[in-house]
Amino acid sequence: MEHIITRVFSNSRRSFALMSLLLLLSAASGFAASVKVHYHDFVIQETPMKRLCKTVNAITVNGQVPGPTLEVNNGDTLVVKVTNRAHYNITIHWHGVRQIRTGWADGPEFVTQCPIRPGGTYTYRFTIQGQEGTLWWHAHSSWLRATVYGALIIYPKQGTSYPFQKPKRQTPILLGEWWDANPVDVVREATQTGGAPNVSDAYTINGQPGDLYDCAAKDAAAIVPIATGDTHLLRVINAALNQELFFSVANHALTVVGADASYVKPFTASVIMLGPGQTTDVIISGDQAPSRYYMAASPYQSAQNAAFDNTTTTAILEYKAAACPAKKFTPPLPLMPAFNDTNSVTAFTSRFRSLEKARVPTEIDEDLFVTVGLGLDSCPPFYPPQMCQGPNGTRFTSSMNNVSFVLPSNFSLLQAHKQGIQGVFTTDFPATPPVQFDYTGNVSQALWQPVKGTKVYKLRFGSSVQVVLQGTSIVTGENHPIHLHGYDFYILAQGFGNFDPQTDTAKFNLVDPPLRNTVGVPVNGWSVIRFVADNPGVWIMHCHLDVHISWGLAMVFVVENGIGELESIEPPPADLPLCY
Repeated sequence: MEHIITRVFSNSRRSFALMSLLLLLSAASGFAASVKVHYHDFVIQETPMKRLCKTVNAITVNGQVPGPTLEVNNGDTLVVKVTNRAHYNITIHWHGVRQIRTGWADGPEFVTQCPIRPGGTYTYRFTIQGQEGTLWWHAHSSWLRATVYGALIIYPKQGTSYPFQKPKRQTPILLGEWWDANPVDVVREATQTGGAPNVSDAYTINGQPGDLYDCAAKDAAAIVPIATGDTHLLRVINAALNQELFFSVANHALTVVGADASYVKPFTASVIMLGPGQTTDVIISGDQAPSRYYMAASPYQSAQNAAFDNTTTTAILEYKAAACPAKKFTPPLPLMPAFNDTNSVTAFTSRFRSLEKARVPTEIDEDLFVTVGLGLDSCPPFYPPQMCQGPNGTRFTSSMNNVSFVLPSNFSLLQAHKQGIQGVFTTDFPATPPVQFDYTGNVSQALWQPVKGTKVYKLRFGSSVQVVLQGTSIVTGENHPIHLHGYDFYILAQGFGNFDPQTDTAKFNLVDPPLRNTVGVPVNGWSVIRFVADNPGVWIMHCHLDVHISWGLAMVFVVENGIGELESIEPPPADLPLCY
C-alpha cells in the first residue's frame, strides 16, 4: 500500500511539474506574442519650409517638422534605420530611454558613436524596459535638433492599463524653436566670434508658430480637437533648443499625471513649466463652452541681462461642437506668468511626487559635488577682435567643476573605453570643485576661466551615486536643465543659495521623490539627485540648453561592466559608424 501511494504521489509530482512547465511555456509564448518589434526608416534630408517671413532649407526627418511620432508598448523593441542624405553629420538620441546594455544606440556624437556621415546609414536597435509615458528623440549633433526631433510614446504593457482613467484622446504637444535662418550657421558664427548666438525668431507648437507672429499664415496654428465631456491626454514635450517654456490652455485646468516617462501623484495646475528635454503628461477635460481656446507657450528666462526670444506661440483647442461663428472670433489667451517668474516655477516643480514606491539608495558609495554654470575665456593677444565678442573682449564658455568639456574627434568615448584606446580621455574629472567659493555670490574674476579637457568620472557597476548640482553666478545665475543619459534619477531636494550639507540634507525626500531624466538646477541654487549605476557604458550628463553644451557644460560617467553577460554592455553593432 505504501508503495502504491508513493508511486501515485510520484506520478502526481511529475504531472504537476509537466503542467507547470506547460503553463510557463504558455505564459512565455503569450509574453513573446505581446512584445513587438517596430521597424522605422528615418531619412535625414534638406526640405524647403516657410514658417514666418521667408523660406529656409530645414534639415528634417522624412520631410517633416516635427518628425514621425513613434508609438510602442513597454517591453517592445525599436529598430530605426537612419539614412543621411543631408550635407551635415548626424546622430539621433532617444532622449530618456534607459538603453540597458545598448549604449551604442544612445546617440550623442563622439560620446557613444561617431556621426553618420553624409551618404551613410546606421540602424539603432534597443528595447524599452520598464518605462511608460512620454519621451522623445532628437538629433545630437551641432544644433540640428532645432528641426530634427519627434515624440516617442510608450504605452503600458499589453493587458495592463494606466494608473488613471484612460483618456478618450491623446495628442503629443511638441514645443520648439524656429529660426528664419540655418541654426547650424547661427551656432558656427557664435563659435567663431566667441559671443552669444542669435536668439530664435519664434517658438512653435507641433511645428507651427501660431497666428500671433508677423508673416505667419492665418492657418499657422496647430488644431487640437476635443469633444464636450471627454478627457484628453496632452503629452507635452519641450523640444526647444535654448529656452525653458511655460505652457497653458485658456480656461482649462491641467492635471499632471506623468513626467519623463514616470507616473506622478496627480495634481492640478493652470500653468506648467518645462526645461528643454523635459516631458509632462497632463489631462484636460472638455468642460467648457463649445468654442475655440488658445494653447500657449511663452519663455521662462532666469538669466539676468541675457537676450532671449520674448514671444508667445499658440495652438488652438477646438471643440467639435463649436458653432461656425465661434471659429471666426479670436480665441481667449491663457494668463501666462512673467518671463522671470521664478516663484511660480519653484512652486510648480516642488509639487512633483512619484506615484510608485521610490527605491532611493540610502547608502552612498559615490558622493559628488558638481558646480554648473557659465564662464569667460580670456582672449590670447594674437586673437583678432572679431573672435572675442564676449563681455569685455572675452569669449563665452561654460563648465562643470571648472572643466569645460571637449568632445573627441577621432574616436567615440565608448569605443575608446571598450577598446582600450589611449589618449582619447582622462579619468580625472574632479568629484568636487577645485576651489571652494561663494558659488552664488559675487565671484572673483580669477574663477571666470575654466580648464578645457575630455575628463570622465569612473563608476563601479552597482554603486549608489549622489550628485549635488550647484549653480554658479560666475557670469550670471541661470536655471540649468541638466540631463543624464542612460539613467533615470530621483530628485531628492532643490533650493536656493549654496548647498549646505549640515542643514539641507534634512530637506531630502526619501519617500516619494520624483523620478526624472532631466532636472532643473534653480537660478543661483542647487539640486540633489541619486541613482544606482546599474547600466554599463559611457553616459554624458549635460545642460540641455544647447548653447551651454556648445560652450562645454557637460561631463561623462564611465560605468564599468558588472559580473556576467547581463551586467555587461553588448558588443558594438557591425554597422557602427567609423570616424575618419
